[in-house]
Amino acid sequence: MAISNFIPALWSETLYSELKNNYVGVKLSNREFEGVIKGEGDRVKICGIGPVTVFDYTKNADMPAAEVLSDNERTLIIDQAKGFNFFIDDIDLAQSKKGLMQGAMKEAADALSDVADKYVYSLTDSSVKTVTNASANSVNILDTISEARKLLMENNVPNSAKLSLEVSPAVEQKLVLAKVLRSTDNAEDLGRGYIGKFMGFDIYVTNNIVADDDGCFRCIARTPRAIAFAEQINSVKAYEPELRHGDAVKGLHLYGAKIIYPKEMIYLNITPGAEPNN
Repeated sequence: MAISNFIPALWSETLYSELKNNYVGVKLSNREFEGVIKGEGDRVKICGIGPVTVFDYTKNADMPAAEVLSDNERTLIIDQAKGFNFFIDDIDLAQSKKGLMQGAMKEAADALSDVADKYVYSLTDSSVKTVTNASANSVNILDTISEARKLLMENNVPNSAKLSLEVSPAVEQKLVLAKVLRSTDNAEDLGRGYIGKFMGFDIYVTNNIVADDDGCFRCIARTPRAIAFAEQINSVKAYEPELRHGDAVKGLHLYGAKIIYPKEMIYLNITPGAEPNN
C-alpha cells in the first residue's frame, strides 16, 4: 500500500467492519445510542420511561386520570480512547505478498476488539444479582444456568426477550460435557463465539471472561438492553516516518459502555471443579 493510495474513509470503514466481526461482549450489547462521538469525554444521554400502571376498566364509567409517566436519564461517558500505530518497512513491502498492510489492519482490529470486549466484561453494578457455583461440573452447571434464568424471570424480564449467556472456555467445557448444547438454524448469523442454545439462552464463549485469583469466572446472563455501548473510529491516518523508508498507519478508537438495566442481567460466578466419578 502506497501512501498516495490510502483512502482514510475506506480504511476506517474496513477497520470498523472488522471490529464488528470480532466482538462478542460488545456485539451482545445495545448499540442504538452511538450517534456522533467526536472525542474522549463525550457524553451520550440515555432516557428511560417508568412502568405503566394497569387498571380495571368499567363500562360506562370514567377511567382514572391519565398517568404521568416518570422518566429517568442515564449518561454514557465516552471515556475509553485506544490507539494503534504500526510501521512496515519498504523492504518488507517489496518482498511480501499482496495484502501485507491489509493483514496488519486486521491484526489491529483483533487487538482493539479484544480490549473493548474486556472492558465490557469488567463493568460492575452492585444491584446485579449473582449466582455462585464454587465447584462447577457437568451435572450441577445446569442448576446454575437454571437459577440465572429464574432470577431474570423474577426480575420481570419477559419470556419473549432475547437472552444471551457468555462464558469462558473452562465453563464451556462443562456445558459440552453435559451434552446440552444444541445448534440453531441461524447459527452462522449469530457470529463469532456462538456455541449453541440451552434453556432459552444463546450461549457464547470468549477468552475475555478471565478468572480471578481464586479461579472463578464471572460469566454473564443478560438481555441486549442490559449494557449500552457506543463507539467511533475517530481517526485512521497513513504517514511516512521521517527517518524510515516505509509506510505507517495510526488510528484512534473511542468508546464507552455502561450497565443501563441491571435487572436484565445476572452474574454467574463459576469456579470449574472436578467431574463426578462415573
